[in-house]
Amino acid sequence: MIGIDLGSRNVKIIQMREGRIMQRAVFDTIQFYRKFARMQQSFASGTNNAATGGTETDLGSPSMLNLDFKQLGFSDDRIVATGYGKIAVQVQGAIQIPEIQAHVAGAVFQSMLGDFTLLDIGGQDTKVVQVRGGRAVDFLTNDRCAASSGRYVENMAAVLGMSLEELSSCQHEPVELNSTCAIFGETEIIAKIVEGHPLGHLAAGINYALYRRVASMLKKLKSEMILLSGGVAFNSALMAIIAHESRCEVRRLPEPQLNGAIGCCIYGDKED
Repeated sequence: MIGIDLGSRNVKIIQMREGRIMQRAVFDTIQFYRKFARMQQSFASGTNNAATGGTETDLGSPSMLNLDFKQLGFSDDRIVATGYGKIAVQVQGAIQIPEIQAHVAGAVFQSMLGDFTLLDIGGQDTKVVQVRGGRAVDFLTNDRCAASSGRYVENMAAVLGMSLEELSSCQHEPVELNSTCAIFGETEIIAKIVEGHPLGHLAAGINYALYRRVASMLKKLKSEMILLSGGVAFNSALMAIIAHESRCEVRRLPEPQLNGAIGCCIYGDKED
């Protein structure tokens, strides 16, 4: 089974057999489309236009993405796809499933738990899902502001001149940051640097600011166990902050970045 997660920042592809990942690949989304995409516009929603003698295509319908999986290093197999990008792009020959369904299936499989709250912080959006008995019972998303996403963390690290690993280790003596906007947040950080605050304290402030932007969603959909997925799950400081502030047990999934693709494979196996 091949699972594909068309993320806003990265495309994740895995191939699983008997519950084991046999092959994996992670691509920058833009570079992936440039290198591998061969778009075939779907005309299923087209209508005849007698005036022009041609066909009008619904520009809101997804384009079909024709992938050569052998070129990508994968063997022929069934395909299940999900992700941020599936709104505009569909993978030819793939079963398409919602992101929430894929991420819950992946988290249940990876954690072997049935009751938890899943926090997935992706490149440009954040999802919080309350899971009971292995099924999503409620969820909240924030896809309108980059300030609670991985892109925000990347931008702030660049402003500080730190690696993501360095920033992700800072949680002590945080400088209070008040801006709730990713763009104006950069301006605020620059002002704090000018004031002379140590970079480590600013980095801790960024991690606390990220927590505050997801705290209300976690409170509404609280569980005793919080599982982290997405690239930001590697932020150890954020993980510690969530545990301290929520008084919940917090775990990082074994393969947080691949969770959506794993969920696609699990879904496909159940459909066999």
